[in-house]
Amino acid sequence: MKIFKFGGASVKDAESVKNVSMVLSSQGFEKCLLVISAMGKTTNELEKVVEMYFKKDNYQTEIEHIKQKHIEIAKGLFSEDHAVFAEINLFFDDIVSFLRRNKSPNYNFVYDQVVSCGEMISTKIVSEYLNDIQFTNQWLDARDYIKTDDSYRDGIVNWQKTEEFISNLNPDICYVTQGFIGSDDNNFTVTLGREGSDYSAAIFAYCLNATAMTIWKDVPGVMTGDPRIFRDVTLLSNISYEEAIELAYFGASVIHPKTLQPLQQKNIPFYVKSFVDPTKEGTKVGASDKNQSEESYILKDNQTLLKIYTRDFSFIAEDHMSLIFNNLAKHKIKVSLMQNSAISLALCLEDKFLKIEELNNELQKIFKTDVIKNVSLFTVRNAKMENIDKFYQEKNVLLEQISKNTLQMVTL
Repeated sequence: MKIFKFGGASVKDAESVKNVSMVLSSQGFEKCLLVISAMGKTTNELEKVVEMYFKKDNYQTEIEHIKQKHIEIAKGLFSEDHAVFAEINLFFDDIVSFLRRNKSPNYNFVYDQVVSCGEMISTKIVSEYLNDIQFTNQWLDARDYIKTDDSYRDGIVNWQKTEEFISNLNPDICYVTQGFIGSDDNNFTVTLGREGSDYSAAIFAYCLNATAMTIWKDVPGVMTGDPRIFRDVTLLSNISYEEAIELAYFGASVIHPKTLQPLQQKNIPFYVKSFVDPTKEGTKVGASDKNQSEESYILKDNQTLLKIYTRDFSFIAEDHMSLIFNNLAKHKIKVSLMQNSAISLALCLEDKFLKIEELNNELQKIFKTDVIKNVSLFTVRNAKMENIDKFYQEKNVLLEQISKNTLQMVTL
């Protein structure tokens, strides 16, 4: 079975949805499972709904705006009397109904119940359109198959249950399902982390023993740098799982960090290809004697630099480290880079749940701290060390670290 994942940009409007069918025509639609993201910027718009709800603003107007956008997309794909319009209305009525009756003050719980609707609506539209043009498929609710704990906005997959459910699918037919979402033991929706649709595709690929998984993007494949940021970047046509994992960890936006591990475990080839020109080869990730190790550039913005010092100039010892990292784990703050000396620890952090102030308040009970927000982490993978001076030009470097073949610097 083949797994294809289409992101929001590939289904942002009616013409884009039609293009999905063109991609499928070029690749073959037999024994295929499609994982589809929310359309365009719908996730961002639904995040705004959640923010407005907790601020007691007029979120209903925003919901109506999002609904009308989806209706307009559907008008470009279906006749006016098509049943899909009733489905769209029902999904948005469910959002309004949930928010009206909700009593939970848990932001992350409410977020998952609302924001996940973007994927539900997009997949229903795509599935119905493909069926109408004779790409016969069955729509699946991913929440019935991907089971997680109740870590809302960052669900941890229960692999035993998930594999049990997914393995019951018929490998001889085609499916359309959602990325980004699963459900807990109480069948409440749990999202897998922002940009988690790639991970969803990898979960289905692993559990179905897929022959290959392909992510369709608006770029030719994995590049040596984001072409919107860096000049003279080139395509990486073949890279190893290990290299892809390193690039994803350092922040390469084209690959979700969790995606590679399940694929590597079963040696499932992973392709990143362009939905603009699906005939191009793109990038293959997997075991190959053609794998490349080219100098690559990654920039992660919106990072926080946290410097921690002992108050009495004693060493940062193991018990200190344990306390610090337990607090990081509690607040779900990710360490992008760390560097320690005898009496200090510097951490470049990714704070996607906006918990840095709470973390800092707790640490200040024991340590002295400095917090610098809105820094960037610049990484050069497979760096040519004889030419690294050029990377320091016109940069205010707050922290740097050089390993055997990787240069990293935190800049303001």
